[in-house]
Amino acid sequence: MSGGVIRVDSWEEFKQLIKKHDAREMAYRIEMGVPARHLTALRLILPTSKAQYVFTDTASGDRLRKTGIKLRVDKLGNMHISDEDVINFVKSEMGGKEIKLYSYWTM
Repeated sequence: MSGGVIRVDSWEEFKQLIKKHDAREMAYRIEMGVPARHLTALRLILPTSKAQYVFTDTASGDRLRKTGIKLRVDKLGNMHISDEDVINFVKSEMGGKEIKLYSYWTM
């Protein structure tokens, strides 16, 4: 990878990069948003031979702003998105293209 990290602002542009690079796998991370107790931010990472493309989405109301993924609320009132939400969204948006998604956490 020679191009470093490239931030992508729109889901449509990120989706086109997945198609352009014929990606078969990518990583994602569900992160804390604001307020910090809620897991309401999403980072998608597309590694390619030339660069690592990163798309970030955050909550607005009851959905993520750019992807429209609906937030869940647990019995304590904490908002979050699940791994299943992310995987189902990406696979449905890719129109049946076989793509593996890997979750990762950092400390």
